[in-house]
Amino acid sequence: MLDPSLWLILSIALTFFLAGIVKGVTGMGLPTVAMGVLGALMTPVAAAALLIVPSFVTNVWQLLSGPSFTALIRRLWPMMLGIVLGTVGGSFVLADGNTQWTTAGLGFALIAYAGFTLLARQLSVSARMERWLSPLIGLTTGIVTGGTGVFVIPAVPYLQALGLRKDDLIQALGLSFTVSTIALAFGLGWRGAFHLDGVVLSSLAIAPALAGMWLGQVVRRKISPETFRRWFLIGLLLLGAELVAKSVLRV
Repeated sequence: MLDPSLWLILSIALTFFLAGIVKGVTGMGLPTVAMGVLGALMTPVAAAALLIVPSFVTNVWQLLSGPSFTALIRRLWPMMLGIVLGTVGGSFVLADGNTQWTTAGLGFALIAYAGFTLLARQLSVSARMERWLSPLIGLTTGIVTGGTGVFVIPAVPYLQALGLRKDDLIQALGLSFTVSTIALAFGLGWRGAFHLDGVVLSSLAIAPALAGMWLGQVVRRKISPETFRRWFLIGLLLLGAELVAKSVLRV
């Protein structure tokens, strides 16, 4: 798996602390930031294995903090089923160990998410479209998750387009990310890419992630979330471009 050197442990702790700050301010972004930063330091499959435990803990916390869990499950179960099938099926890409293509895929996923969110207008999905679009969006999100470890494309823009109330949207994002985390853990474990030592290292990231979330919530009360979000997305664009460039230079 990974040599748990002091440098590695400090890098993991700092990464998840920063990712927790982003999640505390914006309500999302912990797996995306963690995959982006750690993907520049190690193989994407190793980075994906490390985010499993802190992502699960923080997203379950977010999921259970809202008022509409049962209603959201009834409404979004086709999407969640698609996420599970796509993630487990697509996890062979991460588990395969072809770092050039998975690094490039991770970079393109970060660029696509950041670019779309920065430039696109708010979309709207009708109830009639939702019936057939939900499983398709879930399956696509799962395939992207299985191949890159990034949970947000196209799940986040789609959930934002459903017209959910603010609290329900935060809870729906927590549901989507929790299901994605569990499915990714299962897919990587099934393919022999998620081991006990990975669980131990991943668990070490819980404390800095929660500390970062707390600090992010403090920061959110002092600065404009929109300003923070804009610079966060610009940072993701640059990080994604760096990962793509690194993979291209290996050719």
